[in-house]
Amino acid sequence: MMMKSGRAEAGEYAAYAQADIDLVEGDDILVTLAAQIEQTLALFEDVDDTLAGTVSYEPGKWTLKQIVHHLSDDERIFAYRCLCLARNDLRPLEGFDEKQYEQHAGSNELPLSELVEELGTVREGTLALLRSLHDEAWMRRGTVNGYSATVRGLAFHIAGHELHHARMIREKYLPLVRSGG
Repeated sequence: MMMKSGRAEAGEYAAYAQADIDLVEGDDILVTLAAQIEQTLALFEDVDDTLAGTVSYEPGKWTLKQIVHHLSDDERIFAYRCLCLARNDLRPLEGFDEKQYEQHAGSNELPLSELVEELGTVREGTLALLRSLHDEAWMRRGTVNGYSATVRGLAFHIAGHELHHARMIREKYLPLVRSGG
């Protein structure tokens, strides 16, 4: 039987992620990730597809569709990083340009329902990976985008990043799309 992950501590993830990771409750990231995806996916119920691909809260900010797609991209990359570190792959892992990824994703042309379904599927894959880890794998460490990280820290980063965007969606986007733009 696997033990819970324990709470990630400073030095296990990028310093820039601290504020987001502070939003994550608890010390079992598997429980947290399983529970919070349901809350995040529920944010998109009854959101008009057209508005989700056209409305942003200020010029230059992403639309809801772009944010959902970004969450999937980011989680895939961080799950891959978890896999690499868990398997003791000691190569430094490069960063990625989220703006470039979104520029070439075509998010606004895709149905919101498909983007939301994709995010749920990505989370299922992340949870399957993390559930398969043995206790010692959680603390395996490597270099990711120039900083030192553990598998546990990267998993907490996934949760914190999602919570950051969920808060922005609730506070800035949903009032706009629910009022018709």
